[in-house]
Amino acid sequence: MFVVLLRFSANKAAAGQYMDGHQQWIQQGLDNGVFLLVGSIQPGLGGAVLAHGIDKEELERRVQADPFVAQDVVSAEIIEIAPGMADDRLKFLLP
Repeated sequence: MFVVLLRFSANKAAAGQYMDGHQQWIQQGLDNGVFLLVGSIQPGLGGAVLAHGIDKEELERRVQADPFVAQDVVSAEIIEIAPGMADDRLKFLLP
């Protein structure tokens, strides 16, 4: 599983211009079952995505397709997590 950090970057001021495409990108990830959780990094530093059921190379391609990433509104960092233990509600994340 992965945590994707989308931190505001040099072109942050253009976020409004690409918001619709970014929101569509998020919705597509949720619809595909790849994104489990999407939210904001507080206080207003960008966004974060919890991704599952995808390999790193495919996730990297998906992240590069985000209009915010493509237009340098945010920079992306992908953190890979190897789940070892989980609360019963999250057992589906374990291998």
